Amino acid sequence: MMELRVLIHAPRGRDANVVRTVLEHQGIACDVCATDAELLAAMDEGAAAVIVTEEALPQLLSDDGLHTWLKNQPPWSDFPFVVLATKREGRRADKDFRALHSLGNLVLLERPLNAETLASAAESAVRARRRQYAGREHLDELKRTRTELERLNGELEDRILKRTKELASANDRLMKEINERERAQAVLTQVQKMEAIGRLTGGIAHDFNNLLHVVNMNLELVSLYAKEEKVKPVVDRAKSAARRGARLTNQLLSFARSQSLLPRLTRVNQLILGMKDLLEISVGSGIEVELDLCEEDATVMLDASQLEMAVLNLAVNSRDAMSEGGKLKISTGTRFLDADRDLPEGDYVLVSVSDSGSGIPSSILPKVFDPFFTTKPVGRGTGLGLSQVYGFTRQSGGVARIRSADTGTTVEMFFPEADADTEDVTTERQQPEVPALAGSCHILVVEDDPDVRRVIVECLSLIGYKVTEAANGHEALASLAAVKPDLLVVDYAMPDMTGAEVISEARKMVGDVPVILATGYADMAAVERLAGKPKILRKPFDIAQLGDAVSTALDAARDKAEV
Repeated sequence: MMELRVLIHAPRGRDANVVRTVLEHQGIACDVCATDAELLAAMDEGAAAVIVTEEALPQLLSDDGLHTWLKNQPPWSDFPFVVLATKREGRRADKDFRALHSLGNLVLLERPLNAETLASAAESAVRARRRQYAGREHLDELKRTRTELERLNGELEDRILKRTKELASANDRLMKEINERERAQAVLTQVQKMEAIGRLTGGIAHDFNNLLHVVNMNLELVSLYAKEEKVKPVVDRAKSAARRGARLTNQLLSFARSQSLLPRLTRVNQLILGMKDLLEISVGSGIEVELDLCEEDATVMLDASQLEMAVLNLAVNSRDAMSEGGKLKISTGTRFLDADRDLPEGDYVLVSVSDSGSGIPSSILPKVFDPFFTTKPVGRGTGLGLSQVYGFTRQSGGVARIRSADTGTTVEMFFPEADADTEDVTTERQQPEVPALAGSCHILVVEDDPDVRRVIVECLSLIGYKVTEAANGHEALASLAAVKPDLLVVDYAMPDMTGAEVISEARKMVGDVPVILATGYADMAAVERLAGKPKILRKPFDIAQLGDAVSTALDAARDKAEV
């Protein structure tokens, strides 16, 4: 191996051959270099040490070749030289001393010397060089380790950076999901709150509606029985108050989505146009009313009177927000919704009411559909206008939304669009009249509230009908089993059976008996599912309305029987 060989440079005499013989005898690999150039070339190829005679040094050191080679050694290398010096008397000259020590790692042996000394010096030089080679390997290993560590660190940093980006992305997604969940939870909480309030409101309004109904009809009876003229103004004032109470309960029931709506085919543009004069009177001369109606038919199936009330409520709210005057704009249009969070995919009619008044602060905007919530001073509002709009749109299969800024507020009502060719089978209300054959007609009244039942029975008896009463569904079915009546007058909300269930069971027992559903609180979907589309008499009603409904239903049944 070249790196463990010893180079011999002794250009004069037989010294080179003698040295080579001694080294080979000891098993040390060696090569003889005859010239300076051969020596430097061999050192470049690799060697453990150089044995050189002192007399060869002047020529070897005469140029910078050897010094340059020594200067360019790597950090681990301290190349050893064994110099065979000539024995001298006294101290060497400074020039010769400096020349010798310029070699660096130097072992000086004076001649003559024995073979063992030379061999020992050569072995020591080779061992020293081996240690240097070991240092080189160690340094190379350190370098490789450093390079590998740098590579691994780079990969680790890349992985950390990638992982950090992934974690940041995951965190962003998580925060987005959390925000979306919080939004959904807030929406759910609001819906649950509104549903709970709606159920409570609907139940209270139903009971209050029954009380108003009793009051209203008994006032009518008082008016009929009283002989003194001074009683009638008192009754009229009381009936006026009862009507105001009825409007309030209608608003409550509309918010609760429990009102007995009478849906019919309604052309929204025609309805809005017909309301223009009423709207202008309601908002006053200081507010401009603009109608921006679409060219489409904009036909919906809903209770037209409730839509009028909703638009009027919104117009009045807008008027109150424009105390200094402004502009009220009512727009209609059609929309196809396919990604709405509240509505199924389909065609919808949009009715929008916008004003230029003071806006609603964002902090209270989510509360405006709550019943009894109002920003108006005490005595200026009930807080039921927007809640009525909300309840009516939801009960009609749509949704109401509001948006507002510092100036201006817009309320949008979406309703499912109906086929304009759908037949409107709503029967126009006839003027009340007492039928000539009333005494021959038998009516069964089914009502769980005893006061309501008593006043309906008394009014029908006053008109001239024969009346049987039942306090619940089971009593009604038992009475039907005994005698088939000519007409059923049935309340909807009863504890044991709903009015729709009573109608369904009655028709199974006695066939297609005519029915009037007298209620202000009904699940119309359930009614239509169980009992078709019975005639609806909305509470509270008066004697004339009751007589009109009864005579109309009986006449329709007779006409049907004659066909």
